[in-house]
Amino acid sequence: MAGLGRLIPSARSLLVFEAAARCGSCGAAAREFNVTQPSVSRSIAQLEAHLGLVLFSRGARGLALTEEGKTLYRAVSEGFERVEGALAAIVAARTRKHVVELSFSTAFVTHWFIPRMQRFHRDFPTVDLRFQLISGTLRGPLGNVDLAMRMQPGEDSDCHAWEFAPELVLPVCSPAYLRDHGPLDAGAEAPHTLLLFADPLQDFSGYWGPCAPGHASIAFSDYAVVVQAAMNGQGIALGWLSVVSHALGQGMLVPAASRRVATGRAYHLMAPRARPLRDITLAIRDWLTTEMQADFARIGHLLA
Repeated sequence: MAGLGRLIPSARSLLVFEAAARCGSCGAAAREFNVTQPSVSRSIAQLEAHLGLVLFSRGARGLALTEEGKTLYRAVSEGFERVEGALAAIVAARTRKHVVELSFSTAFVTHWFIPRMQRFHRDFPTVDLRFQLISGTLRGPLGNVDLAMRMQPGEDSDCHAWEFAPELVLPVCSPAYLRDHGPLDAGAEAPHTLLLFADPLQDFSGYWGPCAPGHASIAFSDYAVVVQAAMNGQGIALGWLSVVSHALGQGMLVPAASRRVATGRAYHLMAPRARPLRDITLAIRDWLTTEMQADFARIGHLLA
């Protein structure tokens, strides 16, 4: 390649030659390079003079390659195609998206993840997320995903697991509801509306604690709707901290009673061992954990 610089007057002359040969005219090549037609003609003439060859025959119908011109054009066009392909591959590698699949609850994604989605995209600009959502309690196999949230795994788990958040439950409501109806206490005289999460496999009635009779209730099978109804001022809901920590930190929800239920269990981020554990997955795991820890620091005074 070092000798090529001595064989041609400039690299630009090869670019102009290739364009003129491909287009069949100096005028078309000039438009491609945004220069004048005489400029293209001079560049080709300089290349021919430098090589001591006639590359084009000029006629009324435009340019036609000579045999020497055809030989050079084949080599130049093949070389430029390889260079173009290499450059395209380099650019694609730098801008390629990582697709990461997550298995989370609908409530967690709606009320915790989506509010900070802009920050996630800022920190992970090359990641495309795919969510597999669970509308009820987090249970069941992880499936073919990169990262999932479940309760703590068993001793013989077939997945990697990292503790994410303790299971802490407290009654929550909107500030306006608390102002208008007061807290949910055993001695409260005013009836409340309880927003219930109807899970056929689990009874959460013991999480409410003792409270006055006569309360109305509305039950939903999707916990994301339970939290949204509480934020809209429709009543009091049980707030799982791993879902409502953002809303508590932003003041969209407030504790509705002094009761706190620490189950002793914890939610974990998990990754199936059968799937390669990529660096991007670990980076997202760390980001989620840091964000949750920041939430806990903001609302620590509400949990005492």
